[in-house]
Amino acid sequence: MYKDWDRMAKDLSGIMAEVRKGAPEAAKGFAQLAVAATATGALDVKTKELMALAIGIAVRCDGCIAFHVKAAVKHDAKREEVLETIAMAMYMGGGPSFIYGAQALEAFDQFACA
Repeated sequence: MYKDWDRMAKDLSGIMAEVRKGAPEAAKGFAQLAVAATATGALDVKTKELMALAIGIAVRCDGCIAFHVKAAVKHDAKREEVLETIAMAMYMGGGPSFIYGAQALEAFDQFACA
């Protein structure tokens, strides 16, 4: 195992709570944006989480990968869907996205088996 993705998500949630305490209005605004952006509309929540995962891979954000893989699994994403998401991120982000995509697949496997 390269990383413990569940532990990462939990640890990040804890330290993000400190930001929420110190910058409550900004954190509240971000939370409202997240709710609005992920609400079901023309796209379902799973599709939106896979999009967020692709972006997280392309911008090389470990925490984004942890949170959005976890959410994608919660919304019944399949391994094949995650692999296609990784392929799109690789297409848009090149070699670094290949590395982060591999990590995203590891995260999926960990969350899906939990």
